[in-house]
Amino acid sequence: MSVNPTYLQMFSTVTESGELRLELKEQETPKPGPDQVLVRIEATPINPSDLGVMFGFTDMSAGTWVDDALTAPVSEQGMRIMKARIGQALTVGNEGAGTVVATGDSDAAKNLDGKIVAIAGGGMYGQYRCVEVSACLPLMEGHTAKDGASSFVNPMTALAMIETMRMEGHTALIHTAAASNLGQMLNRICQADGVELVNIVRKEEQATLLKDMGAKYVVNSSADSFMADLTDAIHATGATLAFDATGGGMLASNILTCMESAAARTPGAYSIYGSIKHKQVYLYGGLDTSATTLNRGYGMAWGVGGWLLPNFLAKAGMEVAGRLRMRVAKELTTSFASNYTNEISLSEALQVETMRQYYAKHTGEKFLICPQK
Repeated sequence: MSVNPTYLQMFSTVTESGELRLELKEQETPKPGPDQVLVRIEATPINPSDLGVMFGFTDMSAGTWVDDALTAPVSEQGMRIMKARIGQALTVGNEGAGTVVATGDSDAAKNLDGKIVAIAGGGMYGQYRCVEVSACLPLMEGHTAKDGASSFVNPMTALAMIETMRMEGHTALIHTAAASNLGQMLNRICQADGVELVNIVRKEEQATLLKDMGAKYVVNSSADSFMADLTDAIHATGATLAFDATGGGMLASNILTCMESAAARTPGAYSIYGSIKHKQVYLYGGLDTSATTLNRGYGMAWGVGGWLLPNFLAKAGMEVAGRLRMRVAKELTTSFASNYTNEISLSEALQVETMRQYYAKHTGEKFLICPQK
């Protein structure tokens, strides 16, 4: 296949003058090493984790188009937090998919020539990406780059949540922002695997969406009866592990409170120090950027911590990671199917109005960048 000598790559830079710049730069197309392949990126999603690299701690509501770049002022606090990345042009995009257009000399590399592969590892918001063969997930016959674009972050996160549950001795899950693409995947997996799941949403239409999918336990955090509804759902499922995508505010504390209230309904499970069973909430996202507030009224057997997919995979090991990846490949257009609100080009991603749409991070909305568009 013909390969262009240069290509466009998206970079995010925090300048010393206190400005964030998101721009496209022309790069020389790399030649793959012996055990590498060159992938023409055809589809790559905008995930919340991507927004963290794109914009960092910058209020993009003030974003403007200046000197061929999407720019926004960075506050003094933002400059302090992002001190380590000042002056660095960071590539953007955690995952994507496309066609292998050039390979190295190894047999493993040559075997991927012309195939559509899904890849992860950063720098996907560009027209080409050179990666190790081991980073590629060859898609099955009939699957497109669009099918495989979101085959790592959300699918692997959903599967890893269930693996974490089993490894830590829990038997059911609670998930917030549950109507998201990730939340819908988690519902499909839990229903297939017989895992009880409590879904927390913010709007009634989101609750309806999940119930129409077959979700049994859905509670609305904006309802007056939220705490009582959540306690009932936890008591029914026995859930003692939660994954919270919001990160800030009182939600993690409220979940622990409801776990404790549910445990108090079981005779013999309570002591003067609270329930004996460990209750755990993992913060894995930052949709709410306010401080995390904990009102410690749930005994002493509890924990709140951060959770990241790469850290989990490093701990779980290659065998577990490989097993999860194979399941994703087999169920790519069923359990792990993603829906996109809009498909945009690299240049369109820098347009102010388009940026404001995907920067809003509305639950259930997902943008797909098509670098060849």
